[in-house]
Amino acid sequence: MPEVIDHVAVARLYGEPLFAMPQDLYIPPDALEVFLEAFEGPLDLLLYLIRKQNFNILDIPMAAVTRQYLVYVDEIRGRNLELAAEYLLMAAMLIEIKSRMLLPPKKVAQGQEPEDPRAELVRRLLEYEQMKLAAARLNAVPQLGRDFLKAEVTIEQSLHQRFPDVHIADLQEAWRDILKRAKLIQHHHITRAELSVREHMSMVLKKLQGRRFVEFEDLFDAASGVPVLVVTFIALLELAKETLIEITQAEVYAPIYVRLAYSPS
Repeated sequence: MPEVIDHVAVARLYGEPLFAMPQDLYIPPDALEVFLEAFEGPLDLLLYLIRKQNFNILDIPMAAVTRQYLVYVDEIRGRNLELAAEYLLMAAMLIEIKSRMLLPPKKVAQGQEPEDPRAELVRRLLEYEQMKLAAARLNAVPQLGRDFLKAEVTIEQSLHQRFPDVHIADLQEAWRDILKRAKLIQHHHITRAELSVREHMSMVLKKLQGRRFVEFEDLFDAASGVPVLVVTFIALLELAKETLIEITQAEVYAPIYVRLAYSPS
């Protein structure tokens, strides 16, 4: 073990502690690179140079911009030739524009201005800047999965079976059947009785209490006579009108059932 002061390892190599940096450690030249400015292409670099120095994009000083552009291209040529190829193509275009600006302008018809060699480059730069600003605005918009998450809440709901409403004709037909059976067993006793619809409404509710369904015919006592049956039927209609009971039927010509329209506490 080498002589050290604090006996603290600076690193471990294959599980063995190292108390000092090796003197023969080889570090490749491209092991660490620092990019102060990252550009997405030649147009991005040109736009950066123009905006940084507040140049008028419609009147680009080609000499200064080309010189600064070539300095950056020389920097990346030594590191990544494949990346520099695209920048070299733009550098050739800049040199061509600079050369054309040094030549006398071509003669044009009277009243027309000579074509500016920078016009095509300016058009491309303006279009690129518009797209870059639009992309920045889109990136600033909150995005699902990046800036916020969609809230998902599971709500458990009990399935409530709903039967179709009873047609009035079916209800009338069921009532006629009850009257027919009542007439078959009725006795011809002439008596006077006071019948209360409210009282029979209470009687019907008591019969329905604690039961899920009651068949329509089971609510009538054929032996009690037609007047009682009529009052019981009126009581059923009143209860249905006040939405205290529900009269349901699974399908056409199926039995008619009656139940309470509320859940007893």
